[in-house]
Amino acid sequence: MRIRVVGAGTMGRGIAQWAVTAGHTVELADARSESVGEAVAFIERMLLRAVEKGRLTRAGADAALGRLVRLDSPYAPPTESAPELVIEAVVEELAVKAELFTGLERVLPAGTVFATNTSSLSVTSLGARLADPGRLAGLHFFNPVPLMKVVEVVPGAATLPETVPWLVSFVESCGHRAVTVADTPGFLVNHAGRGLVTEAFALLEQCVADHAAIDRIARDVLGLRMGPFELMDLTGLDVTASVMETVWRGFRHDDRLRPSALTANRVTAGLLGRKTRRGFYAYSDRPGTDGAPAPAPAELPEPAVEPGDARRPRTVVGDGPQAEAWRAALDAAAAGDGALHLVPTWGTTVAAAVADRGLPPERTLGVDPLALDTPRRVLAVTPVTAPDAVRDAVAVLADGGHRVTVVRDTAGSVAQRLLASVVGVATGIAERGIAAPDDIDTAVTLGLGYPHGPLAWGDRLGTARLHTLAGNLYATTGDPRYRPTGWLTERAQLGLSLLTPAAPLPQ
Repeated sequence: MRIRVVGAGTMGRGIAQWAVTAGHTVELADARSESVGEAVAFIERMLLRAVEKGRLTRAGADAALGRLVRLDSPYAPPTESAPELVIEAVVEELAVKAELFTGLERVLPAGTVFATNTSSLSVTSLGARLADPGRLAGLHFFNPVPLMKVVEVVPGAATLPETVPWLVSFVESCGHRAVTVADTPGFLVNHAGRGLVTEAFALLEQCVADHAAIDRIARDVLGLRMGPFELMDLTGLDVTASVMETVWRGFRHDDRLRPSALTANRVTAGLLGRKTRRGFYAYSDRPGTDGAPAPAPAELPEPAVEPGDARRPRTVVGDGPQAEAWRAALDAAAAGDGALHLVPTWGTTVAAAVADRGLPPERTLGVDPLALDTPRRVLAVTPVTAPDAVRDAVAVLADGGHRVTVVRDTAGSVAQRLLASVVGVATGIAERGIAAPDDIDTAVTLGLGYPHGPLAWGDRLGTARLHTLAGNLYATTGDPRYRPTGWLTERAQLGLSLLTPAAPLPQ
């Protein structure tokens, strides 16, 4: 296939490299002609690096480079043959993209499909600027293109129906996974990613824990590669804040997507992350470190807690499997004088358990069931928890080599809230029909690097148990952001997987 890629920046050169490696001829163009030469040199370096790593033969690299054609102008008329597909990767401004496509309409035949790599603009709005909106669709890649194995195919309201399967086939023939996504704010991956970062900010706003503690829990309890604040430092807080606002406004201020009041001042202050050397973490400005953290967030020393008595008597409050599992793990006996009372909370608070059960407030602390069998256990304290109870509870939980993070009492603790938000946003995407359930999990796993797709993650927890968690969070806080979605409620009531598609209707 002959493809024209317009825009020779980071995304355009990545798309061009991906396409020529897959065997396609790529015409590369940019409004700035020097950018094309720079992009070709970059692609050559990447192909040679692939040869050095054994991922490509030298003959394969030479052949791929031979399929790369430099154009003097994005509007160059066809030479040997017209491109079947144009992929645009220019600046993220509707007017600029529309001007490009209207110019291309004048020089390329009607059969050439137009694709925009926009990550935030409406494909339908862009198509409406064209004489033939049916030829345009979204083809949203992720950076770095050759390594990020998912592409969102986004039809606009007027896109010809046959264009979508054609683009899906093209993407998958090149070795990436294509997911079809409705033309909605944030599309799929950027929308799904709001679950983690908005909830992390909510925890920070409420002073439940600091950013480093939240990141440690996200990594060690939930199994994420990076905590949410590490991730925002990597992508840039300005980018994250903009996406949060765009998606929230686009969905008419949906509480589940509500952004944080903390971002504006941090962006104004230039605390954007690695690119400004200052973010939630400090980054080295020594030459040659390439912005590497000093030290890496995962290696930062943890708050020291004065050693306590790991032999102090303790009891686990409550019934059911969660309480029994904690009793077995902690060798907890019946309560005696001075014993610690450990409460496994599930979308509820330690304070509520104290009030409901008449527990001694100075010796009652919360434990998170999600953290029981992980490297890190999480201990929740209230304003009246005695210091000696905190020290001794840390020692009890740390017994056996576990790390322990102490947080303030909140409904569900940190890991539960993060996970409930990630799954809640994903079930909202499914409920709106933005993408098929399997595609949601595929795109999020490949695009965000989560250990499980969010719907499969909810299944691992159990739909009934997850529904109880969401319901308890909503009842305890009164905040609509935690209200169980209809998708979750229906599947919990029917005992179905969250990956079960909506029922087909008669045509």
